[in-house]
Amino acid sequence: MPRTLTVRPPEQGVRLITLQRPEALNALNTELLGELAFELESAEQDADTRAVVITGGRKAFAAGADIKEMAERDLVGILNDPRLAHWQRITAFKKPLIAAVNGFAFGGGCELAMHADILIAGEDARFGQPEINLGIMPGAGGTQRLLRAVGKSLAMQMVLTGEAIDARHALRAGLVSEVTQPEFTVERAIAIARVIAQKAPLAVRLAKEALLKAEDTDLASGLRFERHAFTLLAGTQDREEGIRAFQEKRRPEFTGQ
Repeated sequence: MPRTLTVRPPEQGVRLITLQRPEALNALNTELLGELAFELESAEQDADTRAVVITGGRKAFAAGADIKEMAERDLVGILNDPRLAHWQRITAFKKPLIAAVNGFAFGGGCELAMHADILIAGEDARFGQPEINLGIMPGAGGTQRLLRAVGKSLAMQMVLTGEAIDARHALRAGLVSEVTQPEFTVERAIAIARVIAQKAPLAVRLAKEALLKAEDTDLASGLRFERHAFTLLAGTQDREEGIRAFQEKRRPEFTGQ
C-alpha cells in the first residue's frame, strides 16, 4: 500500500492521486516519487482509468525536493540517484495527466506539475524554481519545461533569481490553463478529466503524443507525425462509432478499439 500518497480508484474513468507528506509540505523524496511512478504505471495498465488527476494539499502541492535526503548524496550519489528512473517513468505516462495545484509548487513540485498535460491552479498557488538559492539548479526538467511553457525571459528570471510567480501570473504566461478558487481546484481538474475520459482512448493517446511531439521537433516532422497518427485512427472501431453516433445524433460509446 502507498505510504506517501493516496489513490482513489477510477470513477467515471478518472483516477485521483493525492500526495500525502503534509509534515514535509509534500517534499518529493525517493519513496514518494517511486510510489507515484508505480501508481502511474498501474493506471496506464488499467482499462477503467482513462485519465489521472494528481494533487497535493491546500497549503502545498509539493514544496520541492527533500533537502535532507539531497544533502546526504555526494557526486556519486547524484550520478546514481534512483529518482532519475522514477522521473523517467512519470514522463513516459501515456494517458492524460492533469495537475490540480494549490499552495506551493516549488522546485521539484513545480517540475512535477509541469509533467502534467493540463495544469489547473487555485488562486493561492505559487510556482517557482528556487534551487539557485541552495547553490544548485533545477535537475528534473525545470529549465527545459519552464522555458517551453513561459518563454525565455520569464524562465530565466524565475530560475536565476529563485523568485516565484503567483497563479494569475502563471496563467498569463501560459504555465497553467485555468485559475479557480482554491476549494474548487481539484473538483475542476476532475471535471476536465471526466470530459476527456468520455473520448476515444486511442484518439486521446495519439493526440497527446502529437502535441508533445510539437515541443521537441520541427514543424515538418511534427506534421508528418500528426498525419500518420490521423491515418492510423482511420482503422479503429471508435472512429466508426464516433461518425455513426454523430449521424444518429446520439452520444458515442467508445471502447478503445
